[in-house]
Amino acid sequence: MSRDADQGGTNIDGIMNLLPHRYPMLLIDRVLECTPYEHLASIKNVTINEPFFVGHFPQKPVMPGVLILESLAQACGMLAFRSVQDTLSPNDVIYLVGIDKARFKRPVEPGDQFKHEVTVRRVTRGIWIFEAKGSVDGQLAAECEVRCTVRSV
Repeated sequence: MSRDADQGGTNIDGIMNLLPHRYPMLLIDRVLECTPYEHLASIKNVTINEPFFVGHFPQKPVMPGVLILESLAQACGMLAFRSVQDTLSPNDVIYLVGIDKARFKRPVEPGDQFKHEVTVRRVTRGIWIFEAKGSVDGQLAAECEVRCTVRSV
């Protein structure tokens, strides 16, 4: 997997250049801003065409909480990649280690633009710890603490 710094990770091509995820598991559409080692803001455009809406729930489609958390975790991984991309080998992947303090405040529905705001709290012994918040129209939808680490595959 190429990690071409010129892509920057701001559009879908740059995101796919850094994250290993692909449809239907790629849950970031655009990076809005990034300050390596500090903060990243990105978005996921939620559409009725998402495969999970067929069964979650047919009468009232809502994005599953586990995918909301995955989307936030991918934003955290994107910030970690953007922070250390010059030191990674092509076989390095950022793995999710844990999610703590997850809270859901409002549903995420088709037509919503789910905005991620992730901040590095600290990096300790190779474990990145992030504060992650997701919102829709300025209203907090979910928040959690995410832990990730870099490993070679």
